[in-house]
Amino acid sequence: MQTITINIDNEQLVDKVTWFLDRLKNDGLEVVSREDWNDLKLLKSTRKEDSISFDEYLNNEN
Repeated sequence: MQTITINIDNEQLVDKVTWFLDRLKNDGLEVVSREDWNDLKLLKSTRKEDSISFDEYLNNEN
């Protein structure tokens, strides 16, 4: 998979580019905002961490 970053200053142009890219989703294009991408990287980095059940979290929240 290749990643392309597009920086656009003009809100009208953002709408036009987004409209165009949305039409390519059926061909396999995935559109992710920069903010979403950063969130996804943070979530991915936590996958290897140990986790606790929500009940245990609530019992030890204080």
